[in-house]
Amino acid sequence: MDLPLPAAAASVAASLEPPPVLLARPARQTAPIVFASAHSGRAYSADFVAAARLDALRLRRSEDSFVDELFAAAPALGMPLACATFPRAYCDANREAWELDPAMFDDALPPWVNTASPRVGAGLGTIARVVASGEPIYRGKLRFAEAEARVQACWQPFHAALGGLVAQTVAQFGACLLIDCHSMPASALPPRGPADIVLGDAHGTACAPHLVRLVEQALTGLGFSVRRNDPYAGGYITRHYGHPRQGVHALQIEINRALYMDEARIERLDGFDALRDRLTRLMAQLANGANSLG
Repeated sequence: MDLPLPAAAASVAASLEPPPVLLARPARQTAPIVFASAHSGRAYSADFVAAARLDALRLRRSEDSFVDELFAAAPALGMPLACATFPRAYCDANREAWELDPAMFDDALPPWVNTASPRVGAGLGTIARVVASGEPIYRGKLRFAEAEARVQACWQPFHAALGGLVAQTVAQFGACLLIDCHSMPASALPPRGPADIVLGDAHGTACAPHLVRLVEQALTGLGFSVRRNDPYAGGYITRHYGHPRQGVHALQIEINRALYMDEARIERLDGFDALRDRLTRLMAQLANGANSLG
């Protein structure tokens, strides 16, 4: 039975439309793979927008826009998909629950809060100080109670849902491959050279090598250029869930936004449908090839 949310978190949850996480389940799961999109949420509450010093378009700079749509075929192929609907700028599900910048708050933070992580230093903690382009989000300071309410109403339900899918998959198949789906700005890649896809396995610790090869070979076979762990090796989701010795493998996939969207306008390009079709073919190949994770 679900426990009731504290009053402040319940108020935040009540303002969220749609709910904080959407689970798209297959009629019958036929492959030991789970897909997740933690950063494609675009349900901006009126209160959040009012508190921000940025307009709606600039607030969306942190989104992995449309990634949920790119992988939407997963349930039809027998694999579940978990999508956060809340924006990353509001609460980041790919962080620890309590990575917070004390400079953002009027009151003191509890001693157990992680205030010293590199993400916090960059302004991109669980409650971000800046959008991905570096612009400050808020007009004024927040109270810790606001951060607490967001974590309880957004972060915790997302991870409860995702963790449940992983556990159910392990119970059914004996193992699970979690594909954590993201997108990256084209500007993140130079001077290292172009890449369509970056795969992150936390430098070999979050996913078995043969599964990374399976995904990489499927991608290159579909014509994508692929790089591993550079510049993205995997965030909290990859590192938290990926425990190959326990039968749970996690792999982050970052898609170059230049393939499918206008980053300035946050609009789909003409190539969006073609990319979605190629990624659907990828998912079909993985469903056929990963039934024994071993």
